[in-house]
Amino acid sequence: MITIVSYGVGNIGALATMYKRMNIPTRFATTAAEIEDATHVILPGVGGFDDAMNRLNDSGLREPLDAMVARGGVPVLGICVGMQMLGESSDEGQCKGLGWVPGQVRHFDSTGKTAGLPLPHMGWNDVKPLPGVPLFKGLETDARFYFLHSYYFECRDLAHEAAHAEYGSSFAASVRNGCVYGMQGHPEKSHHWGAALLKNFAELESSTC
Repeated sequence: MITIVSYGVGNIGALATMYKRMNIPTRFATTAAEIEDATHVILPGVGGFDDAMNRLNDSGLREPLDAMVARGGVPVLGICVGMQMLGESSDEGQCKGLGWVPGQVRHFDSTGKTAGLPLPHMGWNDVKPLPGVPLFKGLETDARFYFLHSYYFECRDLAHEAAHAEYGSSFAASVRNGCVYGMQGHPEKSHHWGAALLKNFAELESSTC
């Protein structure tokens, strides 16, 4: 059972549809109890960082999510802004992030390496996983994902980077801290590569994530 956090932000219907095609059951979590007994949790997100954080904080789901991550053992996947929320802060807003993956979210312009490139970074891009990341099993080569973002995740420790992509320079397309993962691209819009990643996530166990 894949539990998708429903707090008013993100393509939750598209994620549920992809899992339905794979005969993997999903549910939308709107209560603390549905978080507390979850085995796999997806935190979606689109739009602005502060808006997403405020919605999550006001939903009543932040506290049980924090407690679940503190206990450990439950695979979590943040997608797009949901990945950025895993960090400690963002150049996009004033709110504090969840702090589940040490790092900050930066605007592409802050690096000076995307000069002349259009923002947002929009469209298909190659993703290169680091060796041995179970979320990308079978996606080690030739994986492509759809992106739409102007901000990227800057890990405090490079050991938390799970995959890279290039836009002017290399950036973290995916992050990882224990069983907590983030994916900047949209697997729900990424055809068979996205389906493979979502299937890998559904197959993660606390001992292997």
